[in-house]
Amino acid sequence: MRNVTTRTLTAISIGLLGMLAACSGKKGNEVTVVTVKGSDTMVHLVSMWAEAFMKNHRDVEISTTGGGSGTGIAALINGTTDICASSRDIKDTERAQAEQKGITPVETMVARDGIAIVVNPKNPVQELFLDQLRKMYTGVYTRWSQVGGPNEPITALSRESSSGTYVFFQEHVLNKEDFAQTVRLMPATSAIIQSVVLDRWSIGYVGIGYAHEAGPQVKILGVKATEAGAAVMPTEAAVHSGEYSIARPLFFYTNGDPTGAVKQFVDFCLGPDGQRIVRETGYVPVQ
Repeated sequence: MRNVTTRTLTAISIGLLGMLAACSGKKGNEVTVVTVKGSDTMVHLVSMWAEAFMKNHRDVEISTTGGGSGTGIAALINGTTDICASSRDIKDTERAQAEQKGITPVETMVARDGIAIVVNPKNPVQELFLDQLRKMYTGVYTRWSQVGGPNEPITALSRESSSGTYVFFQEHVLNKEDFAQTVRLMPATSAIIQSVVLDRWSIGYVGIGYAHEAGPQVKILGVKATEAGAAVMPTEAAVHSGEYSIARPLFFYTNGDPTGAVKQFVDFCLGPDGQRIVRETGYVPVQ
């Protein structure tokens, strides 16, 4: 009796394992997972793209995570993501590391972005020029009275060094100088927005999509290229024309030219529906 029971249980176990394996294989055949990792600036945009794309592509799942452009590029190099979303160019050292591992990064510009300078709505300052921003973030200026505001301390907020926005801001606004040690490094763009909302005398830089999404909770400052120049707001037209001085392209990086489901997704992002989403989410279309 014991032998019969054992044989019966063994047969049932084998049958169940076979059924589970068959179900798992079927799911694998039906659903292709495409991973996108990288820029926090682009997370909201990529998520909106993914949601719209998957409505008409039931056989593809787009998995999106942030962490910063540097994190995304590292994942591409290590072969742990299909697409790296990056708000900066890949560095020569990163490209060399990729080639050593047999990875060929191919760059595709998928949108444009302006970096908005945001403060609390109760801050009376309306505009700044680039040199003032540089001095605020390098520690030369420490009080709002030095830029036409009240005699209150400046709380400068920045993304962490793994962020493409951090790198871009350091290169284009700080002229590659180091951030002051007093600058508070924040783990995500949302943390900068939240801090500006809560702290009347803080200042931060964020992608214009995040600034527009925050609405009246923050105030976007006009930026002047020079002290004598006109203050420019980060609008779509100003970013396209180059009139707004703190603007940049946004990229996808893939290992070689995209193929299969990855190509389908990239093509969607660059197509009319994808670029409409770019505009609707507060970013700037490629064309």
